[in-house]
Amino acid sequence: MLGISISTVSRALKDHPDISDKTKLRVRELADALDYEPNTNAIHLRTSKNNLFGLIVPSVANFFYDSFIAAVEEECRKSGYTLLILQSGDDSRSEQDSVKLCRQNRVAGVFTCLTSGNTNIDLYKKLKNTGVPVIFFDKVPDDNEEIKVCMADAGSAIIAAGTIVEKNKKKLLALFGNPGLSITKKREKAFLEVTGNNLQVLVHHVDNPEEAKAVTAAALQQQPDSLFCMSDEILTGAMKAVLEAGLKVPDDIAVITISNGFIPKLYHPDITYVETSGYKLGKLAFTTMMENIAGDQAPKELIVESVLVPGGSI
Repeated sequence: MLGISISTVSRALKDHPDISDKTKLRVRELADALDYEPNTNAIHLRTSKNNLFGLIVPSVANFFYDSFIAAVEEECRKSGYTLLILQSGDDSRSEQDSVKLCRQNRVAGVFTCLTSGNTNIDLYKKLKNTGVPVIFFDKVPDDNEEIKVCMADAGSAIIAAGTIVEKNKKKLLALFGNPGLSITKKREKAFLEVTGNNLQVLVHHVDNPEEAKAVTAAALQQQPDSLFCMSDEILTGAMKAVLEAGLKVPDDIAVITISNGFIPKLYHPDITYVETSGYKLGKLAFTTMMENIAGDQAPKELIVESVLVPGGSI
């Protein structure tokens, strides 16, 4: 229609410097008028390059992961990538299916958060062996040969435990996640090292809000004066039990948690929390992915530091 070659049109759409501004403008105007869109599948076949990243997350309804996804998606848009978001539902079988979908779609890289209790990362290793970089985030494997981006798991637990000790609490109910996960191991170890012999600590492990509620309801019979929750998910269940028991925060029981920041503000008074920002972690994960694609493939574990955000709960 414009009387120019296919290659000239292609270079004009890519803003190639060899094409005049006048020709670029004519090509773009006609492309807009025709609602022209490049065939991405054909481009991928021709170039053997796919500008698609896979992101496997337990649940998009979790505010931490929601903010992580938002950060990665923002960076993808800026860099010309698109994002395939897959939910594992915290189920290992679904996680495996998601990894296979990423492989079938020939993704350029994968961001993944392991499901609770999953210690087998063979599928991810096979993916890496085909040249697809894998960035583990939040719930990561113990394997030192992987690339991992995490919150300051030990640091956040130390801040929370130190805050409880400073308040001279005597009996603490501490709720942690799945004991098989590295995130739980790091937070629990650091937390208990700080509390030490300073107070009596009732430690329990829970996998979901329902378990957190049941465990908390039973433990409240021992009249703890303080409550620590390792995550937002655990906090929601524990607070149901606290409120149903008619306890007032902080008069009857003090509460502190590790959180992305949204859930603690839904209560009155605001729950004091140690911030773990999914958004900051997402930005770091994307930067790490792009460095990997550029050639930096060395195993590493990168950390986003945490800060205490005071509320009225302790």
